[in-house]
Amino acid sequence: MLRLRMRVFDWPRLALVITDTPRPNCPECAGKGGELYDYGDHATGEYEGTEWAPCPCWNEDRYMVLLPLPRRPRWLRRRDAGRDPWASDGYSDEPPF
Repeated sequence: MLRLRMRVFDWPRLALVITDTPRPNCPECAGKGGELYDYGDHATGEYEGTEWAPCPCWNEDRYMVLLPLPRRPRWLRRRDAGRDPWASDGYSDEPPF
């Protein structure tokens, strides 16, 4: 049985999709969809990183595109895309000359 939800995907193109969700009563993952686990170097025992192990109760790659969403016109895009537009208070510390 599928447990569907709507999401917005932004790669490779902005789109509204329906995707599967993990089983809420799964005995392995308890509805989380998988587990994060830390791993390390076998020889030294040093921490190397964290991996995601998905649960077999769902397929995180299964989705269906409902509606491709339009891109913003080029003239509406901000030149400084990395800056948070909501963080600005409207004032600048730059001198006026």
